[in-house]
Amino acid sequence: AHIVVGTPGRICDHIRRNALDMTEIRVAVLDEADEMLDLGFREDLEYILEAAPAERRTLMFSATVPSAIAKLAKSYQRNAVRIATASEQKQHVDIEYRALVVTPADREHAIVNALRFYEAPNAIVFCSTRAAVNHLHARLANRNFSVVALSGELTQTERTHALQAMRDGRARVCIATDVAARGIDLPGLELVIHADLPTNSETLLHRSGRTGRAGRKGVSALIVPVSQRRKAERLLAGAQVEPTWARPPSAEEVTARDEERLFADPIFEEIAKDEEEQGLIDKLVARFDATKLASAFVSLYRGKNSAPEDITEVSLETRKPREGGNDSAPRPLTPRGDFGAAVWFSLSVGRKQRAEPRWLIPTICRAGDLTKHEIGAIKMQAEETFVEIAAAHADKFMAKLGKDGMMERGVRVTRLDGVPDFSKFSRGDDEGFVKREGPRLDKPYKDNKPFSK
Repeated sequence: AHIVVGTPGRICDHIRRNALDMTEIRVAVLDEADEMLDLGFREDLEYILEAAPAERRTLMFSATVPSAIAKLAKSYQRNAVRIATASEQKQHVDIEYRALVVTPADREHAIVNALRFYEAPNAIVFCSTRAAVNHLHARLANRNFSVVALSGELTQTERTHALQAMRDGRARVCIATDVAARGIDLPGLELVIHADLPTNSETLLHRSGRTGRAGRKGVSALIVPVSQRRKAERLLAGAQVEPTWARPPSAEEVTARDEERLFADPIFEEIAKDEEEQGLIDKLVARFDATKLASAFVSLYRGKNSAPEDITEVSLETRKPREGGNDSAPRPLTPRGDFGAAVWFSLSVGRKQRAEPRWLIPTICRAGDLTKHEIGAIKMQAEETFVEIAAAHADKFMAKLGKDGMMERGVRVTRLDGVPDFSKFSRGDDEGFVKREGPRLDKPYKDNKPFSK
């Protein structure tokens, strides 16, 4: 073979089994190098590069160039030249960024209206978890969208079928997690929707870069709940992107856009294909007047699309900084009193994995569609964390997580039958007990690397 293409893990496996001879390698290419580093492939990449001849040529392709990439290049490239294919002063010049501000309750309605307003030949919607992908896929399928899902639980065959459905037009919307969408290239992808805000600016650029390729124009729309506006502003600033802040398309705007598409439809320019079709047209004209024919046509035209949603109007004004100029200062905590009936859950992460309430609480809220007021005591052990969830929300919490009970970064959640037996833990473990006396307002943890024990 002249060219070998593979994942870092698979190539390492072949090298160790002497199934791949590296002595004649002349060029090593790392595609999406930053993403491979984020996924924890640094050791595999170093092993591959060290196994290749020293006189080889090494090429690295990356949408972003964080310090880890620069360090890798310095170690394994000689006299490297950095080539930028677009101006660093302005990211993705062919992409129109729109930040759509909504109430949390209107998040899914905003996604529906954005899909309907743009009616892109292909669109991709990014969610943060597999459970969120499955939930949104079911909702959109019930709304008559031709939709497929991409998540880590799919087999390779299922993934291939889903992508083929997007390519041949049987599906027009793909719901995906960041990991599952890596490396895919869909033709005619004109719309990217961030149903959940990305964890960092690099991920925002990677997601958005699925559209606006090869000189084509595209739209990247962030669904921004009013409570997450500051986070969205930080992400966009870090990506050097200046979006248009707006409200999602209203039901009236979607309907108006439908009318524009209706009048521009080339079907009105077509003529009868044969005498049989012309005969049917003559019968319809003879039996029904123009109003009834037009009414039937409009009903058929609208029937193939999902009806737009009514959305609560929100203010687009940026919230003023708090008094004293310290916009990041936390509000004073308010007493909660007795938490009430609760259910205990076990999380497969503890202090050894640097678990902390300041990022665990936002993660739990996002994964289970909870607020911080529905989370009670948190008891952190060396490799496990116990969390109280208000009894009235426990079933909803597990349903949101899905059948595998997984949260972000591979944290597994298990529902317990009663109160954990804390006596079996060492005295040192008791130091991990955190009793919440008010809402937690700490910023979420930003390191997105998976846990390892």
